[in-house]
Formats: sequence, structure tokens, C-alpha cells
Amino acid sequence: MIVKSKIPILYLFNELKIPLFYVVLIACITGILPIYFRSFLSDIPISISSTLGVAISILLSYMINQSYDRWWEARKIWGSIVNDSRTLILQLQMYVRDVHPEIESIAKRQITWNYCLGMVLRKQSVTELIKKKMQVKDYEFIKKYHNVPLGILSIQSHAVKQLHDDGELDKFSQIKIEETITRLTESMGKCERIKNTVFPPIYRYGLHTSIYLFVIFLSLSVAFKLQHFALEFFILVIVSTVFFFLEKAAFRMQDPFENIPTDTPMTKIAENIEKDILDLLNQNIENEDSSSPQSFYTM
Repeated sequence: MIVKSKIPILYLFNELKIPLFYVVLIACITGILPIYFRSFLSDIPISISSTLGVAISILLSYMINQSYDRWWEARKIWGSIVNDSRTLILQLQMYVRDVHPEIESIAKRQITWNYCLGMVLRKQSVTELIKKKMQVKDYEFIKKYHNVPLGILSIQSHAVKQLHDDGELDKFSQIKIEETITRLTESMGKCERIKNTVFPPIYRYGLHTSIYLFVIFLSLSVAFKLQHFALEFFILVIVSTVFFFLEKAAFRMQDPFENIPTDTPMTKIAENIEKDILDLLNQNIENEDSSSPQSFYTM
């Protein structure tokens, strides 16, 4: 996941090494072909590669814009999750008449929900997480759900309803808290929509093939022939690296929940939410008992 502004050189090399290997192979082959097929290859104009270059630029621009929109939408959704997770605890602390143990339970479940949602989107197992972080009765209830994050939100809704039934919340307060849980459910659904909507693969395959064709026709065109083969080789590698780098960047950003270095930093966001919620809970304890400021919940 993206948590730093610098991209490791080794990561870039691993991403581009296969395309660049084929570019080097093409450069070597096209450097030898004129020796045996000079009369045939002398008729290839550079306009072919120029036209392909323009087409590649347009397609790259479209793919990058669409991929970034998906990545940025995912990040905005998780920004909403941050706000709603904080709001849920603040509302409980504001609306519940006295310090109630259920506030702590809801806070713990919300922390677990954030981690659980990120792991489910990355197709990772959450069994150990919920077994470790949740109460036995909650764990037994959630086991019935295929969608574990939805099961946790269901428990949250039942807990809020129980607070209202016990007289700890009035009807207005219950509705406001339920609205926050509804927004969390909507955010989860938006993440699932991005996860389950596949970016049309024809764009990538067409672009990838076009870049190789561009390299082939550019290396064979008469106007591109220079006095030194090494200079031709260097130019081919540089130009193709730029195209392949942009193509790879667009491809990686189009799937923000795939557990790769460029995905949305959901684990880091969940950790920040956890710190904020624990701060709110600890502050609540300090207000009630200044002699016991220690945290009562350790992840």
C-alpha cells in the first residue's frame, strides 16, 4: 500500500523488467534484419510509428484518468469511513446519558470492522482476527454471515436498538446514530462496487500490443537509422520505458484493493482510526475518574 512518497527503484525494475527484456530483444533483432533484408525494409516510413505513438498517447491518457478516478474514489471512501468511525463514538458519548459499558463494546467492534473490511477487500482470511478481537457471543453470531463486515454492522445496529429499548437513548439520538451506521454500510458497498467492477481488459491488451508494434516499426523505419547502433538501442529503451511505465501505473491504480504496493493504505488508515477511538475512550475514562487514566483496551 502507498504510505511513502518515494517509489523504490527495485520495485520499478521488477515491474518493467519483462517488457524491457522484449524491447532489448526486438532492438537486437531489428538491428540484424537490415543486413539481410535491406531492400525490403527500406520502404518502411517513420509515419507508421508516429501514428502509433499518437494512438498510444491517447489511450494512455484515457487509462490513466480512469484508473486514477477509481483509486481516488477508493481513497475518498476510506476518508468517509474515518469520519464516520469517529462520529459513531462521539455520538454515543454525547447521547448516552451515563458512561455505559456498551460504548466500549461498540468502539471495539468498530475498530475490528475497519481492519476486517480491509482484509475482506484484499481477499484475506478474517477468522483469526474476529476470533481474537471480538467477544464469544459476537463471534458466534458473525460466523453465520458470509459477509463478515456486514455481520459486525448488524451487531452494531442491534446494540444501538438495545440502548434505546433500555432507555439510554431517546428516539432522536437513536436515529442519528443509525444514520452514521447507514453511511458506514454505504461506504462498504461502494468499496465492494469498485472491487467487483473489472476494468475492461481489452484496453490494456490493446495498449500493450500497440507499444510493442510502435517499438518494432520505429526501430525498422529508415528515418530512425543512426550512425551508431548503441544510440538507437538507447533511444528505443528510453522511449519504451516511458510508455511501459505509464501503462503499468495505470494498470496498478485501477485496482485499489488488490493487496499490492500501490493499493489504498487500508491497514494504515484502520490503525489511525484505532488510535483516535482509543483516545476518545481514554479521555472519557479520565473525565469520569482522573485517577485511572490508563487504557482499558489493548489491540
